[in-house]
Amino acid sequence: MPDPITVMIVDDHEMVRQGAAGYLEAQPDITVVAQAESGEQAVALVQDHVPDVVLMDLVMPGIDGVETTRRIKDISPRTHIIVLTSYHQDEFIFPALQAGAISYLLKDVKAAELVEAIRRAASGEATLHPRVAARLVKEFQSEDLTTASPFSLLTDREMEVLKLIAKGMTNTMIADELVISLGTVKGHVSNILGKLHLADRTQAAVYAWQQGIVRRE
Repeated sequence: MPDPITVMIVDDHEMVRQGAAGYLEAQPDITVVAQAESGEQAVALVQDHVPDVVLMDLVMPGIDGVETTRRIKDISPRTHIIVLTSYHQDEFIFPALQAGAISYLLKDVKAAELVEAIRRAASGEATLHPRVAARLVKEFQSEDLTTASPFSLLTDREMEVLKLIAKGMTNTMIADELVISLGTVKGHVSNILGKLHLADRTQAAVYAWQQGIVRRE
């Protein structure tokens, strides 16, 4: 009989972790080896347990699920990560997959479907929620790599914000520079990351320099 699939559950809500763990432990071929309530704790635990599969929430205090995914893949490339979240917007989907997640499911997934996704992930096979799969197909079909600028989807204001990010400004500094609220800046930054399929501000800054959006004086 093959070894059971080892799973770690990462979610800041105890009820979610306990509910998922209870169901998974009832499966004859799955063992829950660890639970983490934060990204920091998950990174520490993965070094001890090296699970086959991680169920990853995206929105958590401290390190978010995207950065946690990236760190876990750096520590344990053999570990396959399934995003299990309530969010299906571009600014969550693309960064999570770029960070190394193999599958992307929403929390309305049926328990049996989650178990099957875990089995597939352990074998290196992806599972995508239909909404997510449709979004990826649409993105692929709309790409025109020969003519389209990667920045064509950004508004003029988003381009301004991107240039200021590339110059090293914080959100507060950008808000002061453009005379807009901090919340508005954060909204622009989220849109920029989602449209350019980038994980964080650092990637956005590097990308802007690489593409010549900003240049050294």
